[in-house]
Amino acid sequence: MTLNLFIQPPYRAETSTMYPVSCRSLAINSEVASVLAGYVLMSALAVGMYWLDKQRAARGEWRITELTLHGIEMLGGWPGAWVAQRMFRHKWKKTRYMIVFRAIVATHALAWMWWFGMLG
Repeated sequence: MTLNLFIQPPYRAETSTMYPVSCRSLAINSEVASVLAGYVLMSALAVGMYWLDKQRAARGEWRITELTLHGIEMLGGWPGAWVAQRMFRHKWKKTRYMIVFRAIVATHALAWMWWFGMLG
């Protein structure tokens, strides 16, 4: 199976060749790629912060505030935070924390739906 990156335009008598994806589509794709790169970076930061917080909790040291963790999640690090919660078994049993976390995930889902025109 091959991935075809060309879109067949409406048939025109003067040409029957395939055109590459439009400039507008490329701009949207590069915007999406930039946002996804931000998600990857913030997710890596989230995993690191969860690991650090878990280590500090085990040693009884000063902890990273939940507000800071939620801020990283809101800036796109929620996928990494979700992985870290399961990997380190950290914060995933705290009901209040998870309610806010799920609200952040829902906010991101709605934002993506809005961006792609799925909300009307």
